[in-house]
Amino acid sequence: MKKKKNNKTTVEGKFRFDLDTCSKRKDLFGAVALFESAVSQNFRLIHYHYNALLYLCTISIDEPSSKALALDYGFRIFDHMVNGGVTPNEATITAVARLAAAKSDGDLAFEVVRTMGKYELSPRLRTYGPALFWFCANLEGEKAWAVEEHMVSMGVHPEEPELAALLKVSAEMGRGDKVYAYLHKLRTAVRSVSESTAEIIQGWFCGEAASKVGGVDCCLGAIEEVALKNGGGWHGQGWIGKGKWVVCRAKVDSSGQCGSCREQLATVDIDRAETETFLESVATMAMEREVRSNFREFQDWLDKHADYEAVVDGANIGLYQQNFANGEFSIPQLDAVVKELYDRSQKKWPLVILHNKRFRKLSENASYRKLLQEWLTQGVLYTTPNGSNDDWYWLYAAVKLKCLLVTNDEMRDHIFELLGSSFFLKWKERHQVRYTFVKGNVKLLMPPSYSLFIQVLFQFLKS
Repeated sequence: MKKKKNNKTTVEGKFRFDLDTCSKRKDLFGAVALFESAVSQNFRLIHYHYNALLYLCTISIDEPSSKALALDYGFRIFDHMVNGGVTPNEATITAVARLAAAKSDGDLAFEVVRTMGKYELSPRLRTYGPALFWFCANLEGEKAWAVEEHMVSMGVHPEEPELAALLKVSAEMGRGDKVYAYLHKLRTAVRSVSESTAEIIQGWFCGEAASKVGGVDCCLGAIEEVALKNGGGWHGQGWIGKGKWVVCRAKVDSSGQCGSCREQLATVDIDRAETETFLESVATMAMEREVRSNFREFQDWLDKHADYEAVVDGANIGLYQQNFANGEFSIPQLDAVVKELYDRSQKKWPLVILHNKRFRKLSENASYRKLLQEWLTQGVLYTTPNGSNDDWYWLYAAVKLKCLLVTNDEMRDHIFELLGSSFFLKWKERHQVRYTFVKGNVKLLMPPSYSLFIQVLFQFLKS
């Protein structure tokens, strides 16, 4: 039997081993020597080699003793890669963009990102970071805003670090319109900001430029109407009023009352347009996965039975904590939730969604049959047809009726498919009711009494 050939004995294997050793040790000088040796011997470098070398260059730019070498060889390695016919990938472009920013060339950092199209590559958020942060740090706002515009056009959306940097450069340049826009983007994308971002926001409102933005006259009634249409807490109509801002930090109590102005923070829901888009998305996906006629029948039924304040995920509640040896679907648990909702809503029944197969199985039990029939008669229960996924039914109903959804399901399956809709988490925060059972008694965990968003308090404006 032949021994397995030691990979380190081949030229390629030894080069890979030595390069990996340099990477582990963060040894840029050793890696550069390997690169020079490979070039002098016409050794064919592959994708892995180039990216490993570029990685070492990028992690060495913060060390004064190695920065010059890292920048020099970083670009040499990239040129050698392209000239050798090896196509870069996203990690390659990101590394080169970081090198460009490190040598104070934001334009080059952005340019290499814009060349990704010719390699049929899709940029990621990290690909844009070097150019964006360099332009922001150097008060080149127009270029920073251009980077963000390019990001969005490519389906890449900034997160808190990027939005905070854009907000800061906008504030430092006195661009009130941009500050307003980025506050809105922070509100929708980040919601509760970090301390460092809060300091940037506070710095803007304490500055002279903030006192000069906005107009004197406004119709607060119209503003409130627009805010309601937008889901509450924000009107999106620009700066209102003029003059110096009163800036302070305050605590918000558990009910949502501000400790400074004593006003109540709003419970912010998705706006009307977002609701329609969300509803259409759920319906479209359900139609693709369910028997179309079955789901249309449910939509028609729901149009005629729209007076519910809560939708209940029956299976989720019935199977709660039943994962033990003799565990089974618990009708008493489901009944407890139904009765609790009935009592809370001034004697209005919720809508329970339950799969027909489970309904038929439960109906075989004489002690459950009467209750289930009563629910059907009273319009409490809708059974989804055989072969269906009841998740689509209760999710669609809750969105359509703009009501509460009682479930402990984290809806991760839905989130993965609907993440393109950034308002999904906001909807979930406002509508999902979680539950628990304490010594057999149900406890509903209602949505928070206020939303963790940047908000405008309209009653405060009236004063």
